[in-house]
Amino acid sequence: MKRNLQTFLVYLLGFLLLWEWLRPVEQLTQTDHIEMFVIFILLSFAVAFLKLKRIWQIIVKIWFILFSVHMFHYDTGFFQLGWLTSFLSDLTTNISVIFAFNWMGITNELRTLLFFTLLWLMVYLVNYWLLNRKRIFIFFFMTLIYITVLDTFTLYNASTAIVRTVVVGFAVMGMLTYYRILDKEEVSADSILTHKWMRPLVLMIAFSVIVGIMAPKFEPIWPDPVPYLKAAGNKGGEDANGKGVSKVGYGSDDTQLGGPFIGDDSTVFKTEAKQKNYWKVETKDHYTGKGWIPSTSTTVTVDGDDVIPVLSIPSTVQTREESARLFLFMDYEHLIYPAGIQRVQFERSYTLEIDSPKEKISIFGFNSKPIAPDAYTVEYKIPRYEASDLRETSVVDPGQIDPGFLAQYTQLPENLPERIKELAVSITERETNWFDKAKAIERYFSGSEFRYDQKDVAVPGENDDYVDQFLFDTKVGYCDNFSTSMSVLLRTLGIPTRWVKGYTGGEFQEFSEGDTSKSIYEITNNNAHSWVEVYFPNQGWVPFEPTKGFTNDVSISFTNPDGTPAAVETTAQPAPKPQQNQEKVSTSPTAENQSFSFNGIWLEIKIFFNNNWKMILFVSAIVVGAAGLLYRSRGRWIPNLYLLQFRLRKKDENIGKAYLILLEQLERYGLKRNENQTLRSYARYIDTFFESREMSKLTDRYEEYLYHQKLPEGSWKDSHELWENLIKKTIA
Repeated sequence: MKRNLQTFLVYLLGFLLLWEWLRPVEQLTQTDHIEMFVIFILLSFAVAFLKLKRIWQIIVKIWFILFSVHMFHYDTGFFQLGWLTSFLSDLTTNISVIFAFNWMGITNELRTLLFFTLLWLMVYLVNYWLLNRKRIFIFFFMTLIYITVLDTFTLYNASTAIVRTVVVGFAVMGMLTYYRILDKEEVSADSILTHKWMRPLVLMIAFSVIVGIMAPKFEPIWPDPVPYLKAAGNKGGEDANGKGVSKVGYGSDDTQLGGPFIGDDSTVFKTEAKQKNYWKVETKDHYTGKGWIPSTSTTVTVDGDDVIPVLSIPSTVQTREESARLFLFMDYEHLIYPAGIQRVQFERSYTLEIDSPKEKISIFGFNSKPIAPDAYTVEYKIPRYEASDLRETSVVDPGQIDPGFLAQYTQLPENLPERIKELAVSITERETNWFDKAKAIERYFSGSEFRYDQKDVAVPGENDDYVDQFLFDTKVGYCDNFSTSMSVLLRTLGIPTRWVKGYTGGEFQEFSEGDTSKSIYEITNNNAHSWVEVYFPNQGWVPFEPTKGFTNDVSISFTNPDGTPAAVETTAQPAPKPQQNQEKVSTSPTAENQSFSFNGIWLEIKIFFNNNWKMILFVSAIVVGAAGLLYRSRGRWIPNLYLLQFRLRKKDENIGKAYLILLEQLERYGLKRNENQTLRSYARYIDTFFESREMSKLTDRYEEYLYHQKLPEGSWKDSHELWENLIKKTIA
C-alpha cells in the first residue's frame, strides 16, 4: 500500500512536470482543445501506474487518439467508419507530401496524430526516467530551459511556471534520490524513515520558494539583449496578419483593435511625484470602424526648456502647479507626460518635435537624431474643474467652436451602425448638456452587463464594427473597447472627443528620500491604458474614464442649487503620507466609513517587507535553525514529553496508548521491529539489548489488555513503572 502511494506521488509529479510543456502551446499557437492533450498525458500515466498489460495500454491510447482526431476534424458519428476510411486515406496522401519535404502541406489531421505521438514518446521517456533510472534531472533542467526561453523570446509569461517547475522538480528529485539510496543499501522503506527524509525536503523547498519570492530583486546590470536579437530576427509579438495574442504595452499601430493579450510586468519608467497621474503618450482622432488613425500630421519644433504648445488647460480653469521626475527604463524616443504639461527639463540640451494633432512629442539630440533619455523632469498644471462651468455647454454657440475642429473630433465612418446612435440617445435622453451626457455614458459602462477581460476578447470580422460588436454582442473587453465605445457614442451626439493612449499611475514603491512629500511609483507595461478626452468650450479637454474598474485623476467641484460648494468629485490618488519614521501608511478608517480595501492592505504588506526584509530573513533563519535543533534533539525532549504526559494518569486502560508510544520511541531510538515479527519476539530482542525483563513483562500485560479489554485493578501502577524505565533508556 505504501509503495503504491509513493509510486502514485512520483507519477503525479511527473505528470505536473510534463504539463508545463503544454501550458504555453495554447497561448502561443492556434492549437485548440488543449485539454484533450492534457487528458491523454494523464491517461498514459494512469495505465502505466495501474500496470495494465502492454497490449491493453496500446489499445487504450490508440482508441483515445482516434476519438480525439474524430472530435477535432470530423462531423459524422464516431462509430460510422466512413470517417476512419477518410482519415487513413488522408494519411496515405500525406506520405507523398512528407517525402517531397513540403512540410507546410501536411494536413491538420496528421499534425494532430504526430502531436499525440510526440506526447506518447515523452510520457514513455518520463516513465522510464522515473521508475527505471530513478533520475529526472535532465528532463527537469530541459523543462526550465524550455519555459525560460519562451518567457524571454515570446509572449508567454513564465513567472509562475518557473516557481511551479522548481517546486515539482525538486520534490520529485528528492523522492527519487531517496528511493535510489534504499535500493542501493537494500533497506526496506517504512513510515518513520520516509518521514525523516521527506520532512526536511518539504521544509527546504518551501523555505527556498518563500525566500525567493519575498526577497528584494536587484535591477539588471547589463542591457537586455532580447530586443536586439528580436530585431535581428525580425520577430514580433504578432503574426504576419497582425492578429493573434499580443503583449500588453505601448504600440503605435491602432488600425486593428481587439483580440486578447497577455500581461507584461516589465518596468517602463518610475516617477517621483506627490500623487499618481495618468501619463499621456499620444491622442488619435479618426475612427475607422476597426481602430484609430491620426487624421493629419503637422510638426512643431521647440527647445526642451520652452513652453510646450499642446492643447491643454485654458486660463479660465483653476489649476495648481506641480512637477515630477521620470526615470526611464525603456528606450522610448518620445515624451511621456501628464495632461497640462508646461515644460520639460533634461540633463542635456534636446529638441522636442510635437506631432499635431496626435500630441506625440518626440525627442531629438545632436544632428537631429532621435534620443531616448534616461531621466527628465516635467512641470505641469493640475486642473480643478467646476461642474457648473462644464454644464454651460448645454447650448453651444456655433461661433464658439471652429467648424473644422468640430468636424475633426466628431468624425465617424459612413457605415457606422445606426443602433449605436440610438443607444447614445437613449442613455442621455434625460440630460441637457454635454457634461451630464458624458457622465451618463461613462456610468453606463459600469453596469453589470459589461465585463473587463484581457483574454476572451473578440476581433471584429471584415463586416463588423469594433464598437458595435462590443456594445451589442460581446460586452467583454479591456480599455480599448471601453474608451473607443465612449468616444464613438459621444460623437454620435455631436460632442467632440478624442482617444488618448498612455499609462495609468502605477504602483507605489516607497517614499522619496529627498522630499518626504513625494513618493516613488513604478509604471510597467501592465499599466498601458487608453481613455477618453471630451472637449468643452472655455474648459478645454477633460479626461473621462469609462473602463470598468479604473479611475482617473480628474477633480470636479459640484455646487448646490444655492451656489454653495457641496462636494468635490475626485478620483485623484495622492501619495500615502509618511507617519513618524515613514515606515507605515495610515489607513485607519473612521467610524462613519469603515471600508475593507485589499489594495490598501497589500500596499501596507509591501511597504513592510520592503523596509524590513533583512529583519524578516534574519528571524526566518533563526526560526528555521531552531526548528532544525528541535528536530535533531527530538530523541531527548520527545521521551520527556511522553513521561510528563502519562505521569498523572491513573486508569489501567492507559497501557494501550502508552505501549504503542513505546514501540514508536524504540523505533526512533533505532531498535526496529521486523515486518512479520511478533510482539513477544520483539520484546525478547529489546530485553536482550537492555539486559532486562521489563519489555517482556509489559508486553504480557499489553496482550492481556488487548485480548480481554481490561486488567486487574491497579495494574497500571506497576505497568507505568516498567514503561517509564524503558522510555528513559531510549533518551539519547
